[in-house]
Amino acid sequence: MRIIKSLAVIFLTLNFFSCDEDLSKDFKVLVEGKSKTFTNSEVLKASIKALKDHEVNSVDIKFQGELLKVQLSESFSIDLSQLKLGDHKLDVIIDINGEEVKLSETIKILNDDSPKLYTYEIVNTYPHDISAYTQGLEFHADTLYESTGQRGESSLRKVNYKTGEVLKHVELDQFYFGEGLTILNDKIYQLTWQSQEGLVYDLETMDLLSKFAYSESKEGWGLCNDGEQLYKSDGTNKIWILDPESLEEESYIQPTTHKAVLNQMNELEWVEGKIYANTYQKDGVVIIDPKNGAVEGVVDFRGLREKVKQHSNLDVLNGIAYHKSTQRLFVTGKNWNKLFEVKLIEK
Repeated sequence: MRIIKSLAVIFLTLNFFSCDEDLSKDFKVLVEGKSKTFTNSEVLKASIKALKDHEVNSVDIKFQGELLKVQLSESFSIDLSQLKLGDHKLDVIIDINGEEVKLSETIKILNDDSPKLYTYEIVNTYPHDISAYTQGLEFHADTLYESTGQRGESSLRKVNYKTGEVLKHVELDQFYFGEGLTILNDKIYQLTWQSQEGLVYDLETMDLLSKFAYSESKEGWGLCNDGEQLYKSDGTNKIWILDPESLEEESYIQPTTHKAVLNQMNELEWVEGKIYANTYQKDGVVIIDPKNGAVEGVVDFRGLREKVKQHSNLDVLNGIAYHKSTQRLFVTGKNWNKLFEVKLIEK
C-alpha cells in the first residue's frame, strides 16, 4: 500500500507541473510603433510572434467585442476611429493542440481632438438650502429633484427651484450616504455611496419601490439617463451603462481627452445628447460624448463658489440640472445657499 501511495503522489506531482506550464511566455505581441498609445484617428498594427516552436492550430484576436482570425507572424490591423476611447485589453487566444493560451496587452486610445474650453455667465440666481449636501440634481418638467448626502442626513427632495422651498422630503436610512439621482419612466433612481445598492422610488408619491445591487462598479457617485439607458459614475475612470429594466451594468465608457483618461467623474447630467459631469474636488465640468467617451469640452466654473455664503461647512461645486423645455442649465454645490442659472461661453 505504501508503494502504491508513493507512485500516486509522484504521478499527481508530475501531472501538476505539466498542466502548470506557462506557454504564454513562448509568444509575444508585437505592436507597431514606439508605444501602445494611439489616437482614434490611427490604425493599430501588430502581429503575434512565436519565441519557441509549437504546433499552432489557430490565433484569435479580440478587441472591444471584435474578433479577428489571423495566422502566426501575420500582421493585422484595427481601425480605431469607431471604437471607444480609454484603456482596453487586446486579447490574443492561441490554440496549441486543443490547449488555449491567452495573452493580453493594454492599448490606450486617446481622443484626436483637444476639448473646447468654456467659461460661464450667470443669468439668474435662486435660493438654495444651505444645509443640502448636494449629490444629485435633475429637473422633471418644472420641478427640481435633489439627492443629498452625509450619513444620517441623506435625503431625496422635491424642490421649487424659484423659491428654494422643499416641497417634499424623504429621509434615507441612517447607514445610507445619498449620491446621484435620475428620473426615467415615472421612477426616481437614487444611488448610495458605499452600500453597493441603489434605490428606486415612485415619481408621484416618492414611495420606495425597490432596491438594486451594483455589480462591477466600485461605488455609487453620479447618475443620469438618455431616455432609454442609465449612466452611472463610480469614482473610477469608468461611466457604466445600465439596462433600464434590470439595472445591470452592461458596458461602460471612459472619459478621455487628447492626453489622458479621466477619473472621479461625480454628478452627471444628460444635456442634448451629451453627458455633463462634475469633476470631484475641482471647479469644472466636462462634456462627454456618450458613444465613445471623448471629452469634447471643459467648463471652467472657478469664481462661482466665491459668490455664495462663506461658512465652515461650505464644500465643492456639485450639482448640474438641465431644464429641457427652456434649454437652461443650472448648477450649485454642497452646502451652497444659491442655485445659479448659467450660460456657457466658448473661450
